[in-house]
Amino acid sequence: MTITASAPSARPAVRPARGTAGSSSYSSLIKTIREAGLLRRRRSFYITLFIALCLGLAGAATGFVLLGDSWFQLIIAGVLGVLFTQLAFIAHEASHRQVFESGPANDRAGRVLANLFVGVSYQWWTNKHNRHHANPNTLGKDPDIEQDTISFLPEQAKARKGFMAWLTRRQGYLFFPLLTLEGLNLHATSIRYLFTKEAVKGRKRELSMVFGRLAAYVAVVFYMLPLGMAFAFVGVQLAVFGVYMGASFAPNHKGMPLIPEGSRIDFLSRQVLTSRNITGRTRFGNRAINAFMGGLNYQVEHHLFPSMPRPNLARASEIVRGYCATHKIPYTEATLPQSYGIVINYLNKVGLSARDPFDCPMVTQYRPR
Repeated sequence: MTITASAPSARPAVRPARGTAGSSSYSSLIKTIREAGLLRRRRSFYITLFIALCLGLAGAATGFVLLGDSWFQLIIAGVLGVLFTQLAFIAHEASHRQVFESGPANDRAGRVLANLFVGVSYQWWTNKHNRHHANPNTLGKDPDIEQDTISFLPEQAKARKGFMAWLTRRQGYLFFPLLTLEGLNLHATSIRYLFTKEAVKGRKRELSMVFGRLAAYVAVVFYMLPLGMAFAFVGVQLAVFGVYMGASFAPNHKGMPLIPEGSRIDFLSRQVLTSRNITGRTRFGNRAINAFMGGLNYQVEHHLFPSMPRPNLARASEIVRGYCATHKIPYTEATLPQSYGIVINYLNKVGLSARDPFDCPMVTQYRPR
């Protein structure tokens, strides 16, 4: 059964039906996927994509040099934000062993892409993201729903005081503006992780890569451009990177059912019921969304088969959709605008948990409840 989720309540919960095939049939589903050859690596796709992105970087660098002291440089900054996000998608896929057969080869590629090209710690991202995959939308276990600038749970919103409470009450409407700071947050958080006391695999190597990249990037921008323009260039690049990353990852789980801490739920149900696919409605639209989101639009299949290469996800979705329909397991899809609407509505509903008793009644009556 395929469903298009409407705006959910502030805290929906997973309640898988007893007797569904989820608890015993994942092995049957993955057997079908494997027999269809959908777990085979597509190395040529990733090599071609990487070359194309490198050519894009070379073009941006050429434009940067030729434009010189010009505010048109902000276009180059925006292009870099897009290219860095696309490279981050490949690093994400390498961390899932989608690119090469060899685990070490994937890690080497992911480390170079994340640390040297994007400037974000690969080890930090891998540790955090693996925890998310193991327990998506699970209270107390999924780092993606932990308290941050945004509150994802009503109890988090209720704990907010002062300015943060004011912001939380409006967090849905402010979600995309706040994403302009997410690029800076990703860089800062990953660097902070590299200086923690806990054991970090390859700490010195990652520190040298991240800071080497940061020093070279800042030196070139501030040497080539006037001071004000240089700050604007870096700001635009980080803003585009943050919005693009957030706009690609947020629609996949936000507003989907939450799993109470300590619940026992089978792998298939856990992954399918908490994930939302993004559809373009047509074959061309799906291809465009797939390119835009780096395969994250097939979130159900990505969570069921994390090592599946991006080019195979579309075919896998047909198999999984049919399987879910046969076994009456809800399979959620939405268009990109619909998903953003759901996310904003959900965050506003959570934010109302921090409602100020002195809020104007005429204003709050138009807020989603």
